[in-house]
Amino acid sequence: MFLLQAEKVLLEMQDPRTGVKSQPQRLVITTIPHAITGEDIIAWLAGRFQIDTQEARSFGSMLVALGYIYPLQDHKRLVIKPDASLYRFQLTLFFIITKAIYLAKRNIRKKGILELHEQEQYNRLHKWMNHKWDFIVMQAKEQYRAAKERKKPDRVVFECQERAYWLLQFTPALTPSSGLIHGLTSQLSCLLCFFQMIFTQQSIMRPRVKSSVSIGALVKYCTTYYSHDPFLSKCLPSNPWLTDDVTFWTLNRLNAEVPSKMRVERWTFSFGELLSDPRGRDDFRLFLKKEFSSENLAFWESCEDLKWGTAATMRGKAEQIYKTFLARGAPRWINIDGKTMEITVSGLRHPHRYVLDAAQTHIYMLMKKDKYGRYIKSPVFKDTMKKAICPEEHKFSDAQLEQNAKNRRPSLSPIILRQQELEQRARMAANAPVDITQVMSKLSQQGKEAPQPMSLQAPDK
Repeated sequence: MFLLQAEKVLLEMQDPRTGVKSQPQRLVITTIPHAITGEDIIAWLAGRFQIDTQEARSFGSMLVALGYIYPLQDHKRLVIKPDASLYRFQLTLFFIITKAIYLAKRNIRKKGILELHEQEQYNRLHKWMNHKWDFIVMQAKEQYRAAKERKKPDRVVFECQERAYWLLQFTPALTPSSGLIHGLTSQLSCLLCFFQMIFTQQSIMRPRVKSSVSIGALVKYCTTYYSHDPFLSKCLPSNPWLTDDVTFWTLNRLNAEVPSKMRVERWTFSFGELLSDPRGRDDFRLFLKKEFSSENLAFWESCEDLKWGTAATMRGKAEQIYKTFLARGAPRWINIDGKTMEITVSGLRHPHRYVLDAAQTHIYMLMKKDKYGRYIKSPVFKDTMKKAICPEEHKFSDAQLEQNAKNRRPSLSPIILRQQELEQRARMAANAPVDITQVMSKLSQQGKEAPQPMSLQAPDK
């Protein structure tokens, strides 16, 4: 986890506006591009995390030891110096270089004189990859020849990058005499605790809900919907799947003229329940017409039509919605705030299914907070509730239910029905009377169109 946090810090350090300032620096007689100094790194870390100079220096040394930053001068001391020493950020793509090619190239550059641990690695790889060693040496020679053709600043930067990475990855176990950072483990632990403290502080500030409150909301939801769940309560007047009585479906069809009382009660649960029922939406539209604000519901329905319609009609529907509800002087203009209008108009330049989501959400919340509460208390809803039907339960005996089950037969597959239809047509065609004159005329036409048979007589020599 702390490595991910360190990488985030590195991204901030490389930001061109707020990160560490980098500029070309002279190294002896060579100009190194995008170089940073140790004192700039320490100053940036101290200002970013509000820590003292010593802690910032330890943090910077840890980043160098992990390989995120590499020095351009003292290659074997992977620490941050609080002076004008030059450093650079390590490239991620540089880690793709294989160890075998690097050691072979270093062997060519040093003419066979390698350090002890490098010589051991070289011999081990040569023995293990003996069948591919010619290819590795060829790659190393090509890279060595290409390095000579580079400009001197690029060559110096590349060699420093390479040396810093391989010194980190393939040197023996770190000891205090190796010149690397002392107490690296303790510093990493301190950094981990620092980021855990930040995460804990952010977690404390997040809004939380008590378990008793969430459980109470769940119990309230179950209690509200208990009588409307056909698995938990009875279907009034009866269950059509058991009794073969379709009265339940007739009363609860989508656009029933007179809805059931239980269906109307469901509209009071939430505004979403009201809009999800086509019959409730029609009733709510009637109320909005009396309030002279039916364009809000019309706009919401048009947005739903755009969202769930075909892709070929999206552009045309979006333009029609804009001309009808959003344009200046529109016939059914709706009232939305300026920011939402700006987002919507900019999105309509390249319309898609969800281009009107911001405006639709604004109108939805407007109807929910203002119009929905007044609708529940309005004479329109009370009149609908008064006219609603409350069917009585149909009583069926066990013998009647058993008889219904015996009379019930499974429906046939459409494939079987199609086969039966084809067989019936063939049977009717076979039993139909035959006109002999038509049959003879067809045979005569077939005889004329048939090709003449080939002669079997041998040709003359």
